[in-house]
Amino acid sequence: MFRHKFLVTAAVAAVVFLQVPAFAADDAVVAKVGGVEIHQSDLDTAMANLSQQYQQLPDEQKKVAALSQIIDIKLVSKKAEAAGLQNSDDFKKRMAYLQERELHNAYLRDQFDKLKPEEVKARYDKEVAAMPKEEEVHARHILVKTEDEAKDIIKQLDAGKDFVELAKEKSEDTSKSDGGDLGYFTKGRMVPEFEEAAFALQKGQYTKTPVKSQFGWHVIKVEDKRDAQPPAFDQVEPQVRQIVMQEKYSQIIDDAKKDQKVEIVDPALSKGYEALTKGE
Repeated sequence: MFRHKFLVTAAVAAVVFLQVPAFAADDAVVAKVGGVEIHQSDLDTAMANLSQQYQQLPDEQKKVAALSQIIDIKLVSKKAEAAGLQNSDDFKKRMAYLQERELHNAYLRDQFDKLKPEEVKARYDKEVAAMPKEEEVHARHILVKTEDEAKDIIKQLDAGKDFVELAKEKSEDTSKSDGGDLGYFTKGRMVPEFEEAAFALQKGQYTKTPVKSQFGWHVIKVEDKRDAQPPAFDQVEPQVRQIVMQEKYSQIIDDAKKDQKVEIVDPALSKGYEALTKGE
């Protein structure tokens, strides 16, 4: 499953991140090679598809790198044409493959551009609805070195002392400045001894006996308990959009296979392809 999803993701990403610049109406000439004009649109295309090492450069340097690439291509391609390389079978096969690949990418871009925001939100809602209910607690703690110190803190709490003030005064944890606040957490996030004690408490309760862990002795208070909250849509919208595009890509391929029969003659390749597409 992982391998197939990786390839699908790679195929989608190749389309999403392959830049297709919008061409301005005033497509100025920026250079000429042997009388052939190089336009701003040519430069924009070359800049958008520079290799990763060039993408890190400032814009002006990228422009120069892209222009240099275009000039080199045009200079050498003329020599290749003069040598008749465009007529070779290898060249024609490669050009046929490149054309089909670009048509593949163009079709996917067209389909992805039609993706509506409400489709992404609906997919997010579906994921949230399918999430299993999981309890989380909002807790504070006071961490000290010895059991006696922890017992003394519990006595002070029993006498009415404020937990937050005691945490700021006594705790040796980095959370002391926040009154020992650890925020909300689910099971599996804390060390076992701490987690067991925290989840056993009710809202507003604190531990009546010190809790020992590898870090020292804790006094724990639970401020709140609730079902774990899903991440906000705005936080995960890019990841959800990617999931929707992956699913759309898979659907496009499945639909295309209904119209066109795929037959792999080589037995080993056939077996491998079948395993890959089934996600094995």
